[in-house]
Amino acid sequence: MLSFFKKYRLFFIGLLLFSIITISLFYSALKPKKSLPIYNPSDVNPELVDSTVQYVSKYHTIADFSFTNQNGKTITQKDYEGKIYVADFFFTTCQSICPKMTANMADVQKAILENPKVMLLSHTVTPEIDSVLVLKKYALEKGVVDSKWNLVTGDKKDIYTMARKSYLAVKLGKPEELYDMVHTENFVLVDSKRRVRGFYDGTNPDEIKKLIEDINWLSTNE
Repeated sequence: MLSFFKKYRLFFIGLLLFSIITISLFYSALKPKKSLPIYNPSDVNPELVDSTVQYVSKYHTIADFSFTNQNGKTITQKDYEGKIYVADFFFTTCQSICPKMTANMADVQKAILENPKVMLLSHTVTPEIDSVLVLKKYALEKGVVDSKWNLVTGDKKDIYTMARKSYLAVKLGKPEELYDMVHTENFVLVDSKRRVRGFYDGTNPDEIKKLIEDINWLSTNE
C-alpha cells in the first residue's frame, strides 16, 4: 500500500511539472513579442510635420544634414552612420522645459555611455544666439561627453527643414515668419537605418525610462 501511494505521489509530481512546463511554453508562444513602430509623416500629428511631406506613408528616413557642433566641428549624417541616436531641439536661453530636457538627456547619455552603437544629437532652434562658443559653454555646464553627444547650430532654414521634414517633431511658429519654430519636448529615437522609431516626452522621467529600454532593445535586435 505504501509503495502504491509513493508511486501515485511521484506520478502527481510528474504531472504537475509537465503541466507547469506546458503552460510556460504556451505562455511564451502567445506572449506578444516587443517591437517598435516605424513612423512616417502620415502617422504623426500634422502640426509637427511640414505640409509637403504629410502624405508620406512609408519609406521615410532622416535626410542628410550638415551642422556645426560645440567644438566647431562639422557634423553630418556620416558621423551617425550605422548608429542608433536620440535627437531633440532646444535653445540655451530657454528657462521653461529646456533645463529639464537637458538634464534628462544627460541621464540618457549616462545610460548609453558604454554602448558604442548609440549617440545623441541636440539642435538649437535659435542659431542666431547659440554660436559655437555659447554651445561649448552650455555643453561644459551640462556634462556633455563630446564623443556621445553633439549640440549643433547652423542655418535656421536647414534646422527648420530637419525638424519638420525629417524628425517630425517641431511645431510651426508665427505664420508670418516662415522659419520661426516653437520647439517641443519631443525626444526622437532614430534607428541605424535612419528611420524614426519613437517619440518621448523629454520632461517626463517615465518616458525617459521607456526611451532607454527601447534603445537597449534596438541595440540587441537590429
